Amino acid sequence: MSRFSWHDIVQAQQVIDPVFLNSPQYEFEPLNEILGARVVLKVETQNPIRSFKGRGAELLVSKTNQPLICASAGNFGQAMAYACRKKSLPLTIMASVNANPFKIKRMRDLGAEVILHGQDFDAAKAFAKEVANEKGLRFIEDSADVETAIGAGTIGLELLSYPTEMETVLVPVGNGALINGIGKAFKHGNPKAKIIGVQASGAPAMIESWKTNTVVTHQNINTIADGIGVRIPVPQALTDMREVMDEGILVSEESILKAMQLLFRVAGLIAEPSGAVAIAAMMEYPTLFENKTIAAIICGSNLTDEQLKNWIAV
Repeated sequence: MSRFSWHDIVQAQQVIDPVFLNSPQYEFEPLNEILGARVVLKVETQNPIRSFKGRGAELLVSKTNQPLICASAGNFGQAMAYACRKKSLPLTIMASVNANPFKIKRMRDLGAEVILHGQDFDAAKAFAKEVANEKGLRFIEDSADVETAIGAGTIGLELLSYPTEMETVLVPVGNGALINGIGKAFKHGNPKAKIIGVQASGAPAMIESWKTNTVVTHQNINTIADGIGVRIPVPQALTDMREVMDEGILVSEESILKAMQLLFRVAGLIAEPSGAVAIAAMMEYPTLFENKTIAAIICGSNLTDEQLKNWIAV
């Protein structure tokens, strides 16, 4: 049985801070010409945290008044910090020692206590759960806490209002909240649309798990796309994905970099690696999308100065 409904997503629009809603969605003809398809960019970077995560965090925090703890690669942590600061709620965030320094600084600037632990996101998350149990704090888990998916679903509602009907929606897959929310909206509002999840080849656990109908874990990941770099899938999210995701695609690091550079050079958009994987999929597998109307979710743009220089300004 599904954990949430279309009605839950519609109601969420009334709760989420408007600063995160109604993000830009448009076609850019020069990009269409290069990619050989009609591409509707859904740009989730023009808000105070530069990612889509604020939608779900706003909804989740609206329902609690207690100190919270979570783990984050950076974007979800910023979203939680932004929402908790508005309600004066104490928030502790566990992040990897290798987390993006720009994202760490932003989480701290937004008022969260940030503790660095472990070599990657999943190690930080395991530590956060331990600390939550020891201190009696409520542990918030992106994608496991259903509000994160419901909030992300409002992106789907907005895309459904676009004048042209989408044939395919390309969605980055990290912990799963984004694709589960958007997928739920489309299965209700436009069930003919194909919902395709995209992960980096160097961090394929969620798509591998979906394809095999088992929980596939990895000891290590190897990708620049830290925002979707998951080793250990969230079981609740996998269950949701089986209801809404039609296909999963893995993209190479080379394609991710080329997609970031293309978005910047042609469309004037800065996307972090996880934010560019939808375009990377179109570049790596052009025949799958030729002459179709595609929605591409650009889900984040948090990069350090060094990353901007090395990955985009080339």
